[in-house]
Amino acid sequence: MTDRAPLTRELARFIAGCTAQSLPPEVMDYTAKLVTDGIGVLYAATHPAVTAAQGICDFVEAHASVGKATLIGRDRKVDVVNAALANGTLGYAADYEPHHPEAILHPIAVMIPTALALCEDQGRPGADLLAAVALGCEVTYRVSMAMNPRALYDRGFHPSAIAGSFGAAAASAFLLGLAEEECVRCLGLAGLQTSGLLAWQDDPREDARPFQMGLAARNGVMAALLAKQGFGGPDRIFDGGHVVLDAYSGVAEPAQLVKGLGTQWDGVMELAIKPWSSVSFLHPALDALVGLMEAHGLTPEMIDRISLRFAEAGAHCVDDNPLKGHCAQYILPVRAAMGRLSFLDLFIDRRETDAQVARLAASARVIRDTGEFDTAFPDFYMGEVILDLMDGRSLSAIGKVARGYPEEPLSDADLAAKFAEVTGTVCDASQRDALSEAAAGLLYARDVSTLADLLAARPVPPVDA
Repeated sequence: MTDRAPLTRELARFIAGCTAQSLPPEVMDYTAKLVTDGIGVLYAATHPAVTAAQGICDFVEAHASVGKATLIGRDRKVDVVNAALANGTLGYAADYEPHHPEAILHPIAVMIPTALALCEDQGRPGADLLAAVALGCEVTYRVSMAMNPRALYDRGFHPSAIAGSFGAAAASAFLLGLAEEECVRCLGLAGLQTSGLLAWQDDPREDARPFQMGLAARNGVMAALLAKQGFGGPDRIFDGGHVVLDAYSGVAEPAQLVKGLGTQWDGVMELAIKPWSSVSFLHPALDALVGLMEAHGLTPEMIDRISLRFAEAGAHCVDDNPLKGHCAQYILPVRAAMGRLSFLDLFIDRRETDAQVARLAASARVIRDTGEFDTAFPDFYMGEVILDLMDGRSLSAIGKVARGYPEEPLSDADLAAKFAEVTGTVCDASQRDALSEAAAGLLYARDVSTLADLLAARPVPPVDA
């Protein structure tokens, strides 16, 4: 079988042999920081304004069986498959979780819910949750790079959902202690379930977008559970027959799956922590916008029009997208007019409540670049912000690397402020501090029960909008 499926088997062998102790300390340390950030964003999604979270949790409460896994924000335990589905949906709802710019991924949104559910179910320590998240992120990254994320986008596929199913399968296999042969089948079963269409861009409620991360988490957990009980599955999903790489991409690079496996952890170490609640494509532009306004002492009343130059390859995702969090003509005016950007702005339309947002949004535009910006995408989400002012002047600035990238990391104070901001919409200061402490202490926690109990708590009313 080794000759029949070398890539699948090498990846399965790596997953089966992984332990928390085998991961490099710097990987575990950075994963701990990513997980703390992701947990804050995940819990914030319990806010009543987040319709996807409310809908999926209502669905799971109605249909799930009783189990050991927490349904976040509902003070209830359900089975691991449905917990992964619901909590995975919450993980991506606020669009504020860590992301991988080059691979165009949001793996933390998938891996925390996956790992939390199975750690609760299996009684695993906090260090294993961190290791599972790191492993899942790395496998997700490798699958996305092997498929070619730009090619996936060109075909209308969402890398986070497709590659995320494999990452969740790897994390689940690790936590269930699957042997190599079981991991081979687990990967095959994950491949059978992969899905992820960019058609969610046509849902202005933004329910369909995070639902795909919930599906990825569910797919991974289900694949691992089935493999553990002996269920059959494709044994060469990356190598032969109907290869999953070829099904999604016409320019696959299979070697990316195993290149530097075990020594290179780019899928973790290159993750960026978001300073803005929006699609990551807009983050360099948001930094450029803020820089322009601060440097020139601009107020929103001084701006006549906002334009954004962006790569043609990614412009379809940000140019007049009906999803507020993916719409340059909404996100940039909100930040310019209101002086901040909250994850709640994705669910409460500020064009209806703020006259300056409405005015700037009506004239904002995206200029599709087929030159330098397009060539750099997706390695860089370059954005040029052009401000036409009421006095006739035109100012511009280019953003290339956003704050929060490993090259421009957020400070500890920035991270603490972000955690306080997002969790402050759903809980009081004492709950926030306890949640932060539990998340930060996972590496040495004997189990995840303290964290899970805090996440189970319902949002505290009244909730500010």
